[in-house]
Amino acid sequence: MMDYVLELQATNPDTIVKIDVCFEPNPDSLTRQFRRIYVCLGPLKKGFKACLRDLLGFDGAFMKGPFPGQVLSAVGLDSNNGIYPLAYGIVESENTESWKWFLDNLGDDLDLGRNSNFTFISDRKKGLHTVVEQLFPNAKHRYCIRHIHDNMRKRRRQTECASATTIPEFEHLMKEFSQYDKEACEWLKQIPPKHWARSHFSGRAVSDVLISNMCEVFNGKIEKGRDKPVIGCLEYIREYLMKRICNVMKEMKKDKGPLTPTTTNILAARKTVASQYIARWNGGDKYQVTGALKGQHVVDKMRISWIPCRHAIVTMNEMSKDLEAELDIYKWIHKVYFLETWKKAYSFKVEPIKGRSMWAKSECPTKLILPPHRTQVGRPKKKRSQSEGERLSKKQKASQGDGVNATQEGGSQKPTNDGVQKLSRKHISVTCSKCKNCWIGCLSP
Repeated sequence: MMDYVLELQATNPDTIVKIDVCFEPNPDSLTRQFRRIYVCLGPLKKGFKACLRDLLGFDGAFMKGPFPGQVLSAVGLDSNNGIYPLAYGIVESENTESWKWFLDNLGDDLDLGRNSNFTFISDRKKGLHTVVEQLFPNAKHRYCIRHIHDNMRKRRRQTECASATTIPEFEHLMKEFSQYDKEACEWLKQIPPKHWARSHFSGRAVSDVLISNMCEVFNGKIEKGRDKPVIGCLEYIREYLMKRICNVMKEMKKDKGPLTPTTTNILAARKTVASQYIARWNGGDKYQVTGALKGQHVVDKMRISWIPCRHAIVTMNEMSKDLEAELDIYKWIHKVYFLETWKKAYSFKVEPIKGRSMWAKSECPTKLILPPHRTQVGRPKKKRSQSEGERLSKKQKASQGDGVNATQEGGSQKPTNDGVQKLSRKHISVTCSKCKNCWIGCLSP
């Protein structure tokens, strides 16, 4: 383990690796049992700062191999709204203590103090919210709206509340939601809206993202590496990060700018919708925007994402007519979304490392030993547990179809909790397929 750390730091300058070990009652012992490891590659740290987005998502994924544990990760967003992994680590379990250790190291790498107003997003994991409040009391902590959906199971109307960009609109939708389901609305009110509603977000993160999908994508990409030993898993993640930078650079060569492809598509779609709105000048420095479908609007969305919304676009078009000069819309877009910013973030490359036989030997007298292998009862778990609100899998849908078409004399179909139709075995007489008589004592060949 120590040799791998030396090789990683030698090939990738400014890389920070922290290792935590279990308590050893004998201070003279030359061995320590491995407990956790934290890795923040130097090139990724420089690239993340070049992204100009103070936004990070946190999540964990379980190890599948012979050694138990969890892979924790901190993932940001680049200029094209793609994932930008920053730091990762392997801990003994996902709990308050391990998250505090991980975020404490991350805060040191990014120079985040108690007064930092960074923005974090995660699901409502046990202990994570408490750790963020302890280490970064002034930070903004968003909750993934999808996990709140799965807990409440009232998907559509709550999405409308979370997507509202102004506080009056948010309060109006919450009132409608209360009439639709008062019990669910009261449950939702227990979660402060600053954690999940766009109307209460600040614009510092330069993003209006509501879900921690960046972490889910990263966990999916490293899934095959999570069934390897500790060093093998760490090396799999490093290789993926190295290859990902190369793949993004290939996509950059196809674009001419000035904006990133995703931003260009968003702006084009908003320009199309803006043609349905009318802006009226009041003779001073204000405009009233009226939509063809929803009447008058006062919109605060541009403050959150820093991309002109459809109301701002139609206002700029009207101002151009009044001033008899075309306004440059790109001046109203944050520099995060420009192609040059995107290229700068990926100009820092993750370097390859040498083979294991060529690694420098550590001079540390203390030897790390891996945690004991714990064989769990039953078949090893390879997939995460699905939430109650997730869709049925293909096999479940197929079995549901078979359950509907299958009929036997005396049998009845009984729906289960997951919606799959299963055939009841009550009052069913099992017969031999050849003699058609009771199978008990059948002498047919």
